[in-house]
Amino acid sequence: MPSPLADPVKLPCGLVLPNRLSKAAMAELMSKKNHPADPLVDAYEKWSDGGWGSILTGNIQVDVNHMGSPFDPALHNEYQDPESNADLVAQWKKYADACQKHGTPAIAQICHPGRQSFRVAGHRGMFAQTLAPSAVPIKLGDGYLERLMGCLAWSAPKEMTAQDVERVIGQFVDTARLMADAGFSGVELHGAHGYLIDQFLSGKTNLRTDAYGGTPEKRARFVLEILSQTRKVVPSTFCIGIKLNSADHSSATFEETMTQIKLLAEAGIDFMEISGGTYEDPKMMGYAKAPAPKSERTAAREAFFLEFSKEVRSRHPELVLMLTGGFRTRAGAEAAINDGACDLVGIGRPAVVDPKFPLLLLDESVSDREAQLPLNKVPIPWYTRFLPLHIIGAGTESTYYSAQIQRLAKGLVTLAPSL
Repeated sequence: MPSPLADPVKLPCGLVLPNRLSKAAMAELMSKKNHPADPLVDAYEKWSDGGWGSILTGNIQVDVNHMGSPFDPALHNEYQDPESNADLVAQWKKYADACQKHGTPAIAQICHPGRQSFRVAGHRGMFAQTLAPSAVPIKLGDGYLERLMGCLAWSAPKEMTAQDVERVIGQFVDTARLMADAGFSGVELHGAHGYLIDQFLSGKTNLRTDAYGGTPEKRARFVLEILSQTRKVVPSTFCIGIKLNSADHSSATFEETMTQIKLLAEAGIDFMEISGGTYEDPKMMGYAKAPAPKSERTAAREAFFLEFSKEVRSRHPELVLMLTGGFRTRAGAEAAINDGACDLVGIGRPAVVDPKFPLLLLDESVSDREAQLPLNKVPIPWYTRFLPLHIIGAGTESTYYSAQIQRLAKGLVTLAPSL
């Protein structure tokens, strides 16, 4: 019997994904000059031949002055049009063409880190302030060492002015236009993991009392304006998705989050990816300050954010949902689809170890027992074990898999972490 993972999925914009398996976004750390360099293109060409239903890029920053890492590709200046910026479009077209060489739609994840821009990331200078909806600093913990790590990693954020807000919205729109002109099939707005869109959405980090804060609806205005302005300048068939956090909302704020999701659904988002975590509490990497207890039924499954996704599905059955985080087996991915928790399964770390992982999962001659790729945690160096586990562990995981992506680009064998 064919796997439900092999079913095509048609998005509201008309884009058809040939199956339900998506190569999820991961940090590549391969753009030393913040352009889509040849090694990055080479890595994605490998994934293009992997049987994926869609390919999501790692972070593409909308402002070269404010980046999540020093080695992300980014928009350097205001984008005008394909004629005025012909060389720039050609550069990004090479990237888009490599991703889609074998017909797989590629979606560019576009991002602004806001207060999570490291001191060494971006062209603004190590001591310049970061941008944020409100001047709420990052807090890794209450201990002296955690406070020191936070001060060394990030400068103090400044509250964005109305002009700042307008400029950053324009940068998101410009980046999306560039991605469309370069030939990508769509963009995903990164509204999770504590980045700027997430900072606007969250009442923890958005303390504003103007048009962009004070209520769940006003906190959503920033991303809704990005979405509406982008729709006006890209083709109707160009996909616009969003990645949202599930793990950072308490029961007290749960309905506020559902209100914002309703607004996004009504605004015509093409798909919503459910993830979770921030730099302060990196659940997306399988680490958390204090892991929440799970029911036996949920614990037996693979997805990190399954219950949240199922609740969104119950309220918005028409919304195309992608669930990312923790999938390692065909059985686990099929269970999420069959339970109605999601339409698309996002796969990250296994995609690095085996860039053709979908071919294994979709091969009917391979048993469920064999259709899997279990992965150990990356060993933490002994000399860092006195540091906070939830921070060092997540950083170690991200660094390890970035190194494997770099091996993939060189045509080398990628390796799963050993015990």
